[in-house]
Amino acid sequence: MGPISDPWFSESSCFFRPRQSAHDGIKQIKRYISKGYKVSVDMDLSKFFDTVNHDVLMHRVAGRIEDKRVLKLIGKYLRAGVMVKGRRLATPLGVPQGGPLSPLLANILLDDLDRELENRGHHFVRYADDFIIMVKSLSAGQRVMGSIHRFLERELRLTVNEKKSKVGPAEECGFLGFVFVRGKIRWSDKAFREFKRRIRLFTGRSWFVSMEYRLLKLAEYVRGWMNYYGISEYYRPIPEIDEWLRRRLRMCFWKQWRYTRTKVYNLLKLGTSKRQAIMTALSRKGPWHLARPLATQVGMTNKWLKEQGLISVKDQWVKIHYPASA
Repeated sequence: MGPISDPWFSESSCFFRPRQSAHDGIKQIKRYISKGYKVSVDMDLSKFFDTVNHDVLMHRVAGRIEDKRVLKLIGKYLRAGVMVKGRRLATPLGVPQGGPLSPLLANILLDDLDRELENRGHHFVRYADDFIIMVKSLSAGQRVMGSIHRFLERELRLTVNEKKSKVGPAEECGFLGFVFVRGKIRWSDKAFREFKRRIRLFTGRSWFVSMEYRLLKLAEYVRGWMNYYGISEYYRPIPEIDEWLRRRLRMCFWKQWRYTRTKVYNLLKLGTSKRQAIMTALSRKGPWHLARPLATQVGMTNKWLKEQGLISVKDQWVKIHYPASA
């Protein structure tokens, strides 16, 4: 179904399509902003995948797929129901979330929205049920919000979440975890808070795993996070994140060593002077504080931490923005 339907889709649709990604949508918004479209119409569809009308959807699917056997199979897929506490519940609305067919069905249904926006000459990007329209003024944004709201409810029978939908400067409206500050791409504060929360879990004292496993999972998460959010053009916080990560990891090693004799032995082994090693190991201050003194940093150097498996956020950012020099 994908090869049959995809050629019909709008170039502004970047979800679940060959050679398209969320990054393409983010970069497209940046281009719109550079052309003067600095006001965004950010509309949120309420529980989209749970409220899709089957008749409306199947009418659109039948316009692309002629084989009645396939249409019948899709109908059964939509009406298969769900199991809740051992009981089967009917599904008169919606499409199964997580199913391989659901993203394609969403694109087919919302292609009508894409065509409507294109016919009106709007600049927009859509990723599944998340879409943002770029205009040049707040008054134009309010008019677009009202007319598209009516189109979605009348033509596609979808509900717009008015509390989460808004019109405002591009800097105030995020999209797919990013914001646009003075025309530059940045990750959102919400995304960064979640990043720090996950890092604290990976480096927390309540996670009783070996350091090798901890470093492995930490590297996987940081690498994956940077592969998505690393297109941010705001470099300033990058070195600070690396410093914070190194301090978190030194704290983990310090807690793992546990006993005073073990701490002294390991610090001496790593090159710390005997006096500094003993004074630091005997200190009653907490692991977070003791992850910063000279004795700890002389022993657990940046190079040593890298050898243990800690990856650098700065290195990941450079690979993305300056691949030739990485």
